[in-house]
Amino acid sequence: MPDTKKVLYIGGHGKIGLLTTPKLVEKGHEVHSLVRNPDYKAELEGLGATPVIADITQQSAADWAQLVDGFDVVVWGAGNGGRGGADLTFAVDQDGAIALVEGMESLGEKAPRLIMISYMGATTNEVENDGGSWYAYVESKKNADNRINSSSLDHVILGPGLLTEDPAAGITVTEPSSVRDGDAKTPRELVADVIAEIINEDKVPPHAPLEFYTGDKPVSSIWES
Repeated sequence: MPDTKKVLYIGGHGKIGLLTTPKLVEKGHEVHSLVRNPDYKAELEGLGATPVIADITQQSAADWAQLVDGFDVVVWGAGNGGRGGADLTFAVDQDGAIALVEGMESLGEKAPRLIMISYMGATTNEVENDGGSWYAYVESKKNADNRINSSSLDHVILGPGLLTEDPAAGITVTEPSSVRDGDAKTPRELVADVIAEIINEDKVPPHAPLEFYTGDKPVSSIWES
């Protein structure tokens, strides 16, 4: 097995973060979990993570560079998802993510690998501009993913389908040229398994982005081209 990694999970108290952390800790990885609310510290420590308290909306590119320096992998699992309105969605899902990318780029060859949790079809999805939260989310994820793709960072963007609370079974990885199934469902636990697989194997899957949903193949099939 490759060497264990020092991992920063941004948005560590999210549902996927709480599922991913123990999987990484079990394999010996050193997990630092970034959250805004210090009330989550005890829960994160109980999972084996080291809490990092920071507000994504207040982090400049320079702040991010200082924060991520020394990590091997950064996982972006944060997202307002429209819950706090359009302005907050843009601040977190777009501006915060892009500031992270710019900060990581400034580290040059020292930059960690970036794993971005996005959603299936994020870079091509189009919705009417009604000024609402969903439009803000769609545009934010599109702009953040495109910024990552234009960077020189070692990265992988994950594109799960509709997230569910179902237990993880197998996986189906979609081909880049295939027609996307808008009703395809992806258990959050499966996303956690994919993140753990990428970190455990210490490499990037051949699919860009890696779009997937529940299926009958093992998670290790993400390495198949």
